[in-house]
Amino acid sequence: MAGIFYGVGVGPGDPELMTRKACRLIRENRVIALPGERPEETLAYRIAVQSVPELAEKQLLALVMPMTHDRGKMARSHRKAADAVERVLEQGENVVFLTLGDPTIYSTFSYVQNLVEQDGYPTEMVSGVPSFCAAAARVNQPLVCWNEPLHVVPAAHRLTETLSDGGQYVLMKSGRRMKEVKEMLAASGRDVIAVENCGIEGERVYRSVEEIPDDAGYYSLVIAKQPKKK
Repeated sequence: MAGIFYGVGVGPGDPELMTRKACRLIRENRVIALPGERPEETLAYRIAVQSVPELAEKQLLALVMPMTHDRGKMARSHRKAADAVERVLEQGENVVFLTLGDPTIYSTFSYVQNLVEQDGYPTEMVSGVPSFCAAAARVNQPLVCWNEPLHVVPAAHRLTETLSDGGQYVLMKSGRRMKEVKEMLAASGRDVIAVENCGIEGERVYRSVEEIPDDAGYYSLVIAKQPKKK
């Protein structure tokens, strides 16, 4: 029997937000995969090892995922990662892939998962606390109420958005293009709160477009709400 490839969300940063199921799977399995050349230096590892010290004794599988928009390079790295995972699964071992937040939301796991599934191996996802839920809780505000829709936008890829649909917006993947994202936010007229490094060292909260630095870190998330009616 081949092993199972698990995508396990470790939450946004605070190790206390890891689920009991995520902790159990790390403890029960020998091979833990992480997206990076040096697994111990990844944020997902640094979060998880605080809740599951046994992680330090596990066999770590480094899956190199370059930060690029080159689809060819992405496809090659995903194929290489899937091959590495499948070699372990063939031995009857499970592979637990640790991912930030939730594995169903803009997760690198999903690309490798698709290839592994196509090759006939079983996969499962284990949900984690999404970063935008943690950020809203951090600023003590609901994301949506009553009948409001919620729009989740990968901002760095959608810089022409007008944010004009009804309801509230979450802008993810903003950090490296924050200057352009701020221009989009200013034009929208929405009330803006941003959280940088939610739940980890260096956390910052910004309560207006003007407060957000152009060089905000990679782990920056923006909540853009319709102004309250006076």
